[in-house]
Amino acid sequence: MVFKKTFKVQSNHRAVSFHDITEEVKAAVAESKIRNGIVVVYSHHTTCSVITQECAFDRSMTGLETLQQDLVNVFEEWIPTCRTEGMYLHPGRKALDFAEEHGEDNFGCHNTDAHLRSSIIGRSVTIVIDDGVADLGEFGRVHFIDWDQTRGRVRTVQIMIIGE
Repeated sequence: MVFKKTFKVQSNHRAVSFHDITEEVKAAVAESKIRNGIVVVYSHHTTCSVITQECAFDRSMTGLETLQQDLVNVFEEWIPTCRTEGMYLHPGRKALDFAEEHGEDNFGCHNTDAHLRSSIIGRSVTIVIDDGVADLGEFGRVHFIDWDQTRGRVRTVQIMIIGE
């Protein structure tokens, strides 16, 4: 049996956005009536990721959970946020021309850091369903991350559940 569901999240402007989507995933598993199988949580957006991580309980001064802030901080050192033209090879002239033809502004194209971060973390997670419950462990949470800081926008989260 296969069950599909999508829903939307609103990302932040000028900041990495973390969305705790655990309850939506659990609700989809319950709605599917699948007892044993897998649930795949996916983003087709190439600047977004989906992860599982434990609840950190504490928050940083930015409002992110401390584990989330640590992840942002590590990536800021490893793959700095694009702040100036030419910082990365991407976007080149052809990419900028293509974007302009499709209504994208120049600033919005300078999101190379988001593409690189997403390609490293990945755009999906797979979670085992055991006896009708997503097995996230005692503290596990599912987070949708929008790494693109060029502007806030609506993002689509996709869920596919496969099993019996």
